[in-house]
Amino acid sequence: MKLDMLATRPDAAGLLRFHDHEPAQDDFRTALVAGLSGVSKSIPCRFLYDASGSLLFDRICELPEYYPTRTEVGILGANAAEMAAVIGSCAQIVELGSGSSAKIGLLLDALDAPWSYVPIDISREHLLGAAQAIQQQYPALRVEAVCADFAQEFDLPANDGGGARICFYPGSTIGNLTPSEALAFLTQWSARLGRGALMIIGVDLRKDASILEPAYDDAAGVTARFSLNMLARANRELGTDFDVSRFRHRAIYHPDTGRVGIDLVAQADQIIHLDHHRFRVAEGEAIHIEDSWKYHISDFQALAAKAGFAARDVWTDDARLFSVHLLEVA
Repeated sequence: MKLDMLATRPDAAGLLRFHDHEPAQDDFRTALVAGLSGVSKSIPCRFLYDASGSLLFDRICELPEYYPTRTEVGILGANAAEMAAVIGSCAQIVELGSGSSAKIGLLLDALDAPWSYVPIDISREHLLGAAQAIQQQYPALRVEAVCADFAQEFDLPANDGGGARICFYPGSTIGNLTPSEALAFLTQWSARLGRGALMIIGVDLRKDASILEPAYDDAAGVTARFSLNMLARANRELGTDFDVSRFRHRAIYHPDTGRVGIDLVAQADQIIHLDHHRFRVAEGEAIHIEDSWKYHISDFQALAAKAGFAARDVWTDDARLFSVHLLEVA
């Protein structure tokens, strides 16, 4: 059932509105055919986040090796009051990716009478659960969930509260894009948000491989299950026949570019069927599924400036593992 503009009442006090722009199933099918047809095989990382993948990612965020979440939470907790002073009252908060409520809660708690909260996520089930949790926690807040791919063309809910519009993009998800893709993405969002709007964005910093590689290949194997779920999802939803047990998760940091590359490496020859297509994956061949680019602070600020943002402030942890930037649409 389509949920476009559906109003649901999770409790007597709150009203949640849901705007459904979920990508069609054919998007996954089309991307899989294109990605497996090339000489270098790949699947776009956005397809990691079905309901199962989103739950696995929540578990990754709690792992001891995965420093970004707890480090960013620490930065937000220490500086939320300063951010709120810049934002002012009656703001509309647009969050790209509806993860754990811990991060957005730190910001909402610090703000003066925020007008509305607009979480945007590609996974309908995960988004609805997260939006309902926020609505119950903040019953007076207008919550308008938008199920969409960030790169889609869609209209944001109206900002009628009279305050600023803030885009909240935590988690260093911007690192999943190449620098040129990140430039295009930020340019798109500076135009969508409008002049004077603010963006609070988490950006992971360059550091040693001894810290980075375990963060993306943990000892408990949760990240591997997260990656392999993409193939299992294709089997479930599209009827492919990946032998998931014969692929291995691999994460390698390339310090010359600041990129962590994540692949699924075949442990045996396989023929993958999808509709009338047949794709051969040779033993040792990699299917590339994700990148995580790391930045120097000055390099990211220069990139944001090209996209139409002015740097207002930046905060880091004491070890300078992670950064949170405050940008303004110029």
